[in-house]
Amino acid sequence: MNDRYQLPREEMVRAQIRARGVLDERVLAAMRQVPRHLFVDSALCPQAYDDYPLPITGGQTISQPYIVACMTELLHLTGNETVLEIGTGSGYQAAVLSRLCRQVYSLERLNSLLTQARKVFDALSYFNITARLADGTLGWPEAAPFDAIIVTAGGPEVPPPLIGQLADPGRLVMPVGDQKRQQLCLLSKRNGRITTEILAGVRFVDLIGAHGWKN
Repeated sequence: MNDRYQLPREEMVRAQIRARGVLDERVLAAMRQVPRHLFVDSALCPQAYDDYPLPITGGQTISQPYIVACMTELLHLTGNETVLEIGTGSGYQAAVLSRLCRQVYSLERLNSLLTQARKVFDALSYFNITARLADGTLGWPEAAPFDAIIVTAGGPEVPPPLIGQLADPGRLVMPVGDQKRQQLCLLSKRNGRITTEILAGVRFVDLIGAHGWKN
């Protein structure tokens, strides 16, 4: 792999991620390792490690690096977990997760995005990611329960099927709010009890599906 972007990745982690309080060394190492420039259009490669989201196919975006790291850290991954991602998108978030857990299951509703993401996963030999086309708000029942769930699109509420598919104990992170602005929410399940913590204000693309916004 051409590693001409190693120094920009190092600077991204130092200035954008660690400096803002993401301190999990495993997360920082994954952010240094995964080549974000391979998940964007070639014309955008020079901007791949800058401090903002970038456009991808289908009117979607690849999230700001800090947000990817922040949401990942909230899952408290130790290496042996099974993680569900809702919204494969570019594939970058799934790629980061794959360096930190045993298995990633990822759901995407746009075939063009799914096809491209799979190509990058294969090129990088990230073989512990399984992705398919589906309504992410319904989850992936046959692969449940999941130790952690991450939703990379904003919806009006946490979809009930996802709460049902979350292991006990388990953690789920998702932006919740209206279609213009959301709050990052961390839902925890322990001993049958659900608790929710409201974190920073964010802005994500719409979560489309049976338990999200209508297309």
